[in-house]
Amino acid sequence: MKNLENPITFLTNKDPEEPAIIAGPCSAESKEQVMATADAILSKGSAHIFRAGIWKPRTRPNSFEGIGEEGLPWLTAVKEKYNIPVSTEVAKTSHIEAALKHNIDLLWIGARTTASPFAMQEIADALRGVDIPVLVKNPVNAELALWIGGMERLNQAGINKIGAIHRGFSGIENTIYRNLPMWHLAMDLKRVHPEIPVICDPSHICGKREPIAHVAQHAVDLNLDGLMIETHINPDVALSDSGQQLTPDSLDSLLSNLVTKKEYSTKAQFEQKLEYLRAKIDRLDDELVELLKGRGQISVEIGKLKQTEQVTVFQQGRLDELLELRKDSAKKKGVNPEMVEDIFKRIHTESVELQCNLQHEKED
Repeated sequence: MKNLENPITFLTNKDPEEPAIIAGPCSAESKEQVMATADAILSKGSAHIFRAGIWKPRTRPNSFEGIGEEGLPWLTAVKEKYNIPVSTEVAKTSHIEAALKHNIDLLWIGARTTASPFAMQEIADALRGVDIPVLVKNPVNAELALWIGGMERLNQAGINKIGAIHRGFSGIENTIYRNLPMWHLAMDLKRVHPEIPVICDPSHICGKREPIAHVAQHAVDLNLDGLMIETHINPDVALSDSGQQLTPDSLDSLLSNLVTKKEYSTKAQFEQKLEYLRAKIDRLDDELVELLKGRGQISVEIGKLKQTEQVTVFQQGRLDELLELRKDSAKKKGVNPEMVEDIFKRIHTESVELQCNLQHEKED
């Protein structure tokens, strides 16, 4: 991507060492609700950017789908009263036209929209020639290329103030999260595009209030660039996502208890000990790679034996047995069994591929 600028730095004068805070209600419901929420948040200086949904993509019809363009002047009123940037979600050309007409400062694109290349191209085309910051939420499914691709479409249309929002991914697992954090994908994005700020949306990751503070701290610990937290003056009566919105007082408490950290330390003793421990990690990693090489060689020998006896490469019973044994070993040694299961699934897949390749080589 070309000529990228940090949209948060462009919009705000916040301390670069502090995470950006974007806060406001899930949905703008009335002018009174928007202004009361803004007053309670912004009078304490609890946010750098105010947010509110104007159009709401809902799974089923006959739900509250947002107030529509009628609510945009309410955001403008917040902007004028507090001299703060305001933001909302857009999903199609008409949304963009209305938001620009009302001088909205920051647009974000929702997870369902990011998942559609057609929708993203329509938005990119509608924004061509417009100088406005845009944040892109991760797609619903865990696909980094699709997330990056959406931002690339915007950049190719001339948008250079681009950021990402990590709001978690859909999954079939029954967990405490509404959307699985899959932190490694946010980290992968920062690794591939370190110039793109990544804002965490703990509200949508959690789906309920209780874990939001923990997830927000986790995001800060991972050096993500900010937080987008849904905040409502009276969440219990909210017309959308009432369970995951904080009160302004709860937001203030969360931010007061948030422990911000630096990426580096200037203390020589710290750096020396860190380098010593990292060297130990490097040696163990080298040993792991060597062990994986040896395991692969044994898998090839097993594959040759199976060929001789015309035995299938994949055996479900063996995989189930392997995973249970490794998970049980992990539990006894104080290692996360879910992580071990994921690792050995990937190792087993590689072993199957090595053995299948033997068959292909024989056919060639």
